[in-house]
Amino acid sequence: MPRPFRFGINLLNPGSAAEWRAKCRRAEELGYDVLLVPDHLGWVAPFPALVAAAQATERPRVGTFVLNAGFHRPALLAREAATTDALTDGRLELGLGTGYVREEHESAGLPFGSPAERVDHLRRTVQELERLLGSPGHRPAPAQRPRIPLLIGANGDRMLRLTARHADIAAFTGARPSAGSPTGLAPLTADELAERVARYREYAADRAEPAELNLLIQTVAVTDDPAAALGPLLERQPQLTLDQALTLPIVLVGTLDGIVARVRAQRERFGFSYLTVLEPDMETFAPVMAALREA
Repeated sequence: MPRPFRFGINLLNPGSAAEWRAKCRRAEELGYDVLLVPDHLGWVAPFPALVAAAQATERPRVGTFVLNAGFHRPALLAREAATTDALTDGRLELGLGTGYVREEHESAGLPFGSPAERVDHLRRTVQELERLLGSPGHRPAPAQRPRIPLLIGANGDRMLRLTARHADIAAFTGARPSAGSPTGLAPLTADELAERVARYREYAADRAEPAELNLLIQTVAVTDDPAAALGPLLERQPQLTLDQALTLPIVLVGTLDGIVARVRAQRERFGFSYLTVLEPDMETFAPVMAALREA
């Protein structure tokens, strides 16, 4: 039996306290299960934003999507995560990744490192968090036991191995580094993503409990004019045709019935039951969530 759907909203834009609370309440009204924040310079600081989100709402869980491990040291991160989990009454989901924006590291005066070095740092961070937060004597103490749920965002083989071993939620980016792309990233085709999911399942074959699988959706549009909706994406990814863009797993563009059918088909093919959308699509995705829950 497929895992039930969950839906997260990645809140990107800072604002006043009143604006932040109103936005979080609106996300709860729309039915989102998880209120998420990323970890980029110039955007909101994750942990205080999550505490405020939890105080403004009653039902949704809160989470980082995802923390740049290069910005954090394990002992300090354990303190932040445990405090946030306690102050949100055990609603925290801790998402981690390697970080990928060199300019942010340079602005923060932090080393960027090679891809291998960033993965090594993330691995050490995960191991230390498990040791620290799993200790009954850790202070402050998190509210959740046996531990705060861990999400890891991954694509490459080493990251997929780490995710298979440690994560409660395996988050797939749906993109890969590409020097030829204006954004530095190129979206994965459905077949490429299927290969990554299959590789993860190979690494996770001996898990006692399967992880929840997450996919970050980049574009949502309920429309009869997909060409207009996908114009900005095609400008950023000129190597794609319109037909190719419509088949990307991270794109949900079409009629409401068509998008609902596509989400169900992707859960069947890939196992994605936890979908995250970006703040600009918060209202647009709401009828899709409602239709998926009614069916």
